[in-house]
Amino acid sequence: MDKVLNLDSVDLYNKLYGLETLHPLVSVIDLNKATRYMYYTHWNYGVYALYLKLEKVCEIKYGRQIYDYQDGTVVCFSPGQSIETTLTTDRMQMNVLGILFHPDLLRGTQLGKTIKKYTFFSYEVNEALHLSEEERSVVIDVLKIIRMELEHAIDKHSKTLIVNNIELLLNYCMRFYERQFATRSKANRDVLTRFENLLEEYFEGTLAENNGLPTVKYFADKLCLSSNYFGDMFKKETGKTPQEYIQAKVIDLAKERISDTENSVSQIAYSLGFQYPQHFCRLFKKRVGCTPGDYRMQYNL
Repeated sequence: MDKVLNLDSVDLYNKLYGLETLHPLVSVIDLNKATRYMYYTHWNYGVYALYLKLEKVCEIKYGRQIYDYQDGTVVCFSPGQSIETTLTTDRMQMNVLGILFHPDLLRGTQLGKTIKKYTFFSYEVNEALHLSEEERSVVIDVLKIIRMELEHAIDKHSKTLIVNNIELLLNYCMRFYERQFATRSKANRDVLTRFENLLEEYFEGTLAENNGLPTVKYFADKLCLSSNYFGDMFKKETGKTPQEYIQAKVIDLAKERISDTENSVSQIAYSLGFQYPQHFCRLFKKRVGCTPGDYRMQYNL
């Protein structure tokens, strides 16, 4: 197997492509200025990276899947992710812009506290961000501002301005992803229908009793989506998280089984995937306002 290259600094990336390093923790890259290139690389990321691929110049493999991207696509990676890239051109210069920044840059900043909310860093290969011409211009403009700040003499405002503009860039990406969710609304509704069917199947059979309460990841895997992408898309479409929806489904089924069967509360709890009946009773009371036993008594009355 090819050697894995541990990309634990922005300077290492710049040296590999013959680019200048202006700051040890952050770099705005333009591969049109590259003086070297690497035909194949197995990267293990130790930094955050966001690339705007203005043309498709390489094949990106993440796990066993090929990254779904085209001209004008943003792809993102975070520390801990491992990918493989293979060039599809023999040109040294490539029409790719982007930014790499080390987690240490964010220490003590507001972005350091909120970086995990930018869940698109953990989206799967079929969930890239496809930009319009106007959106590409926005991304390019923000990258130019960060580059300009890196070229400016360092002063007490430098770090704040750099990090604030990185945060601005990430917020724009969140907005553009929400637009993408909206424009793919029909496809998203199809996903929601499949999710509802999978949820029904899970509780109709013995899966719940044998495997426990279903997780968001279980359904995301079945739908061939990352948990983060599925959660963000679901929240955009329904206003609820998948976990909230699953819990609501569990409570509805519990009400049915309490009112339509003579099974004990413990039997119902186990059939719904709860390991301990008291956990079921606690959730039921929190969501309904009374215990399962009280609900059955009220229904019978």
